[in-house]
Amino acid sequence: MASTAAGNPDTTLPVSNPEAVVVRFAGDSGDGMQLTGGQFTLSTALAGNDLATFPDFPAEIRAPQGTLFGVSAFQINFGSTEVDTAGDAPDVLVAMNPAALKVNLPQLKPTGLVIVDTGEFTKRNLDKAHYETNPLEDGTLAPYDVLALNISEMTLEAVKPFGLGKKEALRCKNMWTLGLALWMFDRDRKPLHDWLKGKFAKLPEIADANIAALDAGHAYGETAELAGPLQQVHMDPVPSKPGLYRTITGSEAVALGLVAGARLLRLPMFFGGYPITPASAILHHLAKLKEFNVTTFQAEDEIAAICSAIGASWAGSLGVTSSSGPGIALKGEAMGLAIMTELPLVIVNSQRGGPSTGLPTKTEQSDLYQAVYGRNGDAPMPVIAARSPGDVFECAIEACRIAVDYMTPVMLLTDGYIANASEPWKVPDPESFERAPVEFLTEKNAVDAEGNPVLLPYKRDEKGARPWIKPGTPGLMHRIGGIEKDALTGNISYDPDNHQVMTDARHDKVSGVSLPDQEVEVGEAGGKLALVGWGSTFGPIHQAVRRARKKGLDVSHIHVRHLWPLPGNLGELLKGYDKVLVPEMNAGQFKTVLRDQYLVDAQPVTKTTGQPFTIAELEAAIEEALG
Repeated sequence: MASTAAGNPDTTLPVSNPEAVVVRFAGDSGDGMQLTGGQFTLSTALAGNDLATFPDFPAEIRAPQGTLFGVSAFQINFGSTEVDTAGDAPDVLVAMNPAALKVNLPQLKPTGLVIVDTGEFTKRNLDKAHYETNPLEDGTLAPYDVLALNISEMTLEAVKPFGLGKKEALRCKNMWTLGLALWMFDRDRKPLHDWLKGKFAKLPEIADANIAALDAGHAYGETAELAGPLQQVHMDPVPSKPGLYRTITGSEAVALGLVAGARLLRLPMFFGGYPITPASAILHHLAKLKEFNVTTFQAEDEIAAICSAIGASWAGSLGVTSSSGPGIALKGEAMGLAIMTELPLVIVNSQRGGPSTGLPTKTEQSDLYQAVYGRNGDAPMPVIAARSPGDVFECAIEACRIAVDYMTPVMLLTDGYIANASEPWKVPDPESFERAPVEFLTEKNAVDAEGNPVLLPYKRDEKGARPWIKPGTPGLMHRIGGIEKDALTGNISYDPDNHQVMTDARHDKVSGVSLPDQEVEVGEAGGKLALVGWGSTFGPIHQAVRRARKKGLDVSHIHVRHLWPLPGNLGELLKGYDKVLVPEMNAGQFKTVLRDQYLVDAQPVTKTTGQPFTIAELEAAIEEALG
C-alpha cells in the first residue's frame, strides 16, 4: 500500500484559509532539501506571495547517511500578507527519513501536518536515528496529522521508463515531494519543468525522469484530494507596489550592492577573498560579474586576501574583502594597516556561531565586539549591520560611500541567516541612487613659505579625510605604511605629540561620519519599553512588537543600522523609555555598547543556539518586562 494515515483521523493543513503557512523540508544532506526548498521558493515568488526562508544545513561536507548530525532542512514562511521572518513553528513538516523526523518534530506546531517517506523507515535507519521503536507505529505522532507515503517506492515507479539505476532513480524523490507540495499550495509546475530541462540540458533522460517524478507527486495530490485525506490551499498574491521583483539571498545582495557602490563611485572593484563558510558565496557571485569592471582573487589565506585588497585600494580601485569570524580575526592586523594608511576598504563579515570553528553553518551575532573594538591600538572603524537579505544591497552601497568619503575601512556585518536566506526584492531604479565619482588628487595641494607648491598627503578635508593619490601620479610621490606618519608631510614620525594628533584625527574622522537620525520602526518615541535590535533580529522583533501593541502593550521597536559610530540622536531617544531590552544572538554585546555610550540600563535578551529568535520568544520577553 502506498500510503497510510496515522494520528488524527483527517489529514489537513492545521489552518483554514491561512494568510501565511510555514513549511519545512527536511532530509539527509544528500536528499536535495536545499534544492527542493529553493525551487519551492521560486514557485512561491512567481505566485506573488511574500516569503522568507531559512536554510539549515549541517557543518559536515557529507555526514554519514541517515544520521542525526547529517540532517539538512529548508524552512519557508509564505503568504498573502507581509512576511518578515521564516516563521516560528512549521505548519507542515516533510521528513524524508527517521533522522529528519527526530531532529525537526519538536519544532512542529501542535496538530501540524507530517509527511514522511515510509520507504526510509527501515530498521537500520531507525537505529541510526536512535529510535527504539518505529515512531509511525508507537503513538509518537498521535498529536499530529500524518501522511505516511512510500515516496521512495512511488518515485521508482514514476521513473521506471527512463532506465535509471535504483540509486540514481531515488535521487528524484525530492522532485516527487516537491510535486506534492506544488499541488498542496496550488503552484504552477511549468517553471520547474523549464528549470529541470535547463539544468540537465546535456542529460535529457535525467531531466525527463525528474519531471516525471515531479508530475507523479502532483498527480498523487490530485488523487488524494478525491479520497479526502489532503486539502489544497490557495493563497492570493500579496499586495505590492508595481515594479520588477526577484528573490534574493543576502550573499547575492552583498555582491550586487558592492558592484553598484563601485559603479556609483566610478571605480573599478577588486575583491580579495579566501573560502570560508558562509562568506564563500560572495566570491562565487562576484566572479560572475566581471563585465562590471570587477576583479576577483582567491588568495592563499585570509591575510593575503585583505592585503591584496588594501594594495588595490592604494592603486586606485575600491578594495573589498570578506570572511567570517575566524577569518576576520586573521585579518585584524591588516585592518590596522588600512586604518593607519587611511585607505578605503570594505570588509564583509558574514557572522557564524563561534568562537573558533564553532558552528560554521549556523547563525550568530557574536562578532560585534570584534568589529567595533577588535584591533590593536586605537583603531576606529565604521560598522554597518544589515537587517535582511534585501537590506544588504543598500548597506553595501552605504559601506562603499563611507569608505571613500572618509578614506577608511568599513565593516559590513551580515550573518549566516541573512547570507543564506532569501526574500522577494524589488529591484531599485538605478536613477534613485546618487552618483558621486571619486576625485583623485592630481596636483600638489599646498605651498611652502616661499610660495612653492608642495604635497601634504595627510592634509585633511572638512570630513577629516586625507586625499586619495594614485601611485605614479607625477610629482605626488609620498610614503605609505603602518608606521606612524607626520600629520601633514606623511614622513615617518615617532614624535609623541604628533602621534596624539594623528590618533585624535583618526578617531574624530570616524566619530564624525555623517549619519541619518535614528528612527522608531514601530511605536512611539518614548514610553514604557523599547526593544532595540540590530542585524537579522529585525523580523522577529518587528512582528513581536506589532503583536504586543495589538494587545495594548506600550512597547516600541528601534532597529540600528549604524553600529559605529552610533546615530547622533540615539542616546536621547533611548532615555525616553522606562526600560530598554536588547535582543541579540550573542551573550549581550550591543547591550554593553549602549550602556557604555549612553549610561542607559539596557537589559539583554540573548540566544546562542545557532537558530534565529522566534516571535514567541520575544513576545514572552516583552510581557515579562512589562510585568
